[in-house]
Amino acid sequence: MQSIQRQEIQVTVNKEAYRVPVPNRRTLLDLLRQDLSLTGTKKVCDMGHCGACTVLLDGVPVLSCLTLAVTCEGAQITTVEGLAGPDGTLSPLQQAFIDCDGFQCGFCTPGQLVSATALLNDNPAPSREEITAYMAGNLCRCGAYSGIADAIEQAAEQGKEA
Repeated sequence: MQSIQRQEIQVTVNKEAYRVPVPNRRTLLDLLRQDLSLTGTKKVCDMGHCGACTVLLDGVPVLSCLTLAVTCEGAQITTVEGLAGPDGTLSPLQQAFIDCDGFQCGFCTPGQLVSATALLNDNPAPSREEITAYMAGNLCRCGAYSGIADAIEQAAEQGKEA
């Protein structure tokens, strides 16, 4: 029987540094959920189709189910757990999702929030069409798309006022 090769990696997740030995074939999603007990990032399709597993890798949204953990050596990773303030205060975007009913069952919400955060970081004042295009990789089986777009627009408006 062949032994599983492991490699120790250093990553910073939600501003906390970790040094973790991981099997070479472990995905970032499994590292987050199984090794670091950060279960906000959801494992849904496990094929990169739905976007529920989206995290920020050095500020860029990636599908963590398709990203090998060993490729994240030295990276800064932000999961849905890292979007709130240190005291647990919701980000304006998270609050907007609540205000605008941007979720129903909530299963896709972590990936939606992370992708929307990246959108607003890249484009603080997106049009409705830009929101729709950017968020196209995040699927919602409940059909909360209108509420999600409303929430992103509300958070963008609040960002302009700040």
